[in-house]
Amino acid sequence: MFADKYILKNNLDKVLFDQLPHSETGIIVVIPCINEPDILETLNSLQNCTGPKCKVEVIILINHSEVSSKELKSYNQKTFKEVSDWINNSEKEIFQFLVSPPINLAKKWAGVGMARKRGMDEASCRFNFLDKPEGLIVSLDSDTLVERNYLLEIEKHFKENPEHVGATVAFEHQLVGLDKKQRQGILYYEQYLKYYKSALTYTGYPFAMFTIGSAFVVTADAYVKRGGMTRRKAGEDFYFLQNLAQQGTVGEITSTKVLPSARTSERVPFGTGPIIKKWMEGKEDLSVTYNFHAFFDLKEFFNQKENLYKISELEFEDLLNKLPSPVSSFLMNDEFFVQLNDLNQNCSSLRIFNYRFYQIFNAFKILKFLNFGHQEFYKKADIDDQVKQLNKKCQ
Repeated sequence: MFADKYILKNNLDKVLFDQLPHSETGIIVVIPCINEPDILETLNSLQNCTGPKCKVEVIILINHSEVSSKELKSYNQKTFKEVSDWINNSEKEIFQFLVSPPINLAKKWAGVGMARKRGMDEASCRFNFLDKPEGLIVSLDSDTLVERNYLLEIEKHFKENPEHVGATVAFEHQLVGLDKKQRQGILYYEQYLKYYKSALTYTGYPFAMFTIGSAFVVTADAYVKRGGMTRRKAGEDFYFLQNLAQQGTVGEITSTKVLPSARTSERVPFGTGPIIKKWMEGKEDLSVTYNFHAFFDLKEFFNQKENLYKISELEFEDLLNKLPSPVSSFLMNDEFFVQLNDLNQNCSSLRIFNYRFYQIFNAFKILKFLNFGHQEFYKKADIDDQVKQLNKKCQ
């Protein structure tokens, strides 16, 4: 079976559920859940979807840290009972809903990354049992709603693009019930996410994508080849998807949307919830963002990419003098030539070099450059103005 080695390596021989997957299961939705009051709304949203041709499983992984408070653990037990009762009374024509009793996660790793990993590992085991490497593992959050055509469009995308290893799903945060300030904050945040992705595309970076935990799909085969979900306590979606993109094409599903919550949160150190919380407290100004000039300068560097093939250290130093100061300063500070030289020693052709270049100058390094540049060279600026500058350059 396709996932045997992964299962053995990760000691996944003990499964969470006794119920076997239906032979026609083609989609498994994984939902980590902790201290969540709105999980039933998410489940109702899924059940109201128009059914795809395949069967669908939904894994609800209720979890907490071994050191969580008694109150949180008690609330999770209450959630388990509510979800179990809901499942017993739900229609099961195309769905199989599976919920685990609250899982204790080790203090060192407890968090959304480990919870998502445990659920997605379980999904990969179930697809391995069916010998379905093409099975689709869908990542969703317990406070996120979906449109009625959600499952249909996911199924359709991979039927039309069987070579894709994964896909992101369009998103639009829930705005109902928000006060004026919180509504403005989430609109700024969405505008930033779209600006950032478009600006990366403008630079020539080939793996620009939205990285939101409640809005992506991966094939079971690609999941295990990627080495599974990272155990990070936050940002697991960013790291997973950026690494997945190095493995193959990650598509973009825009014909349906997920609707994440826009509420404040302290459950993770960064992401939508903490950012909106800081905005509401006046600790973060979401009306300003990375200066577009930083992306303009980065594009100049990427345009020189082929000149970096088999370049000597002296030639590299000469090239630095021709690059924008923020870029050359970053490359020196980052000791980028060491990585570049190692890459050149392992590339026998320019074609291979071009393919591998963005494995070393990846999304993590781009973010590092932007933060470095905005400490010394650029100032964050009005987001509306930066979007206008980007649009003008892209015309």
